[in-house]
Amino acid sequence: MRLLLRFLSLVFLVAAVMTGIIDSIQSVASEAVVVMPFGAAIFSINPEFLAAAETYALSHLPPAIWNTFAEWLLLQPASAVFLTLSFIFWAVAFKREPAAGRFAA
Repeated sequence: MRLLLRFLSLVFLVAAVMTGIIDSIQSVASEAVVVMPFGAAIFSINPEFLAAAETYALSHLPPAIWNTFAEWLLLQPASAVFLTLSFIFWAVAFKREPAAGRFAA
């Protein structure tokens, strides 16, 4: 299970770096700060995903919660969202060393 979580963390880290590079290239080319929102990044990967996620969430959550959360999340910078997801998956997969040490009985 930890291997899968670490792999997902790596995938999200790569996505964060890629969106950061794309944002920096676009910013240099336009001579202004350009930041891709998370919704635009997801839409460019798979346009049907947002509609499917909304249908699924609205069948399991109250519409007010979904609308507030989705609106806020989709407007955030994609690199920050992917970096946060990467950290969350890494933190869940992290295994702490025992307090007594490696060779304790």
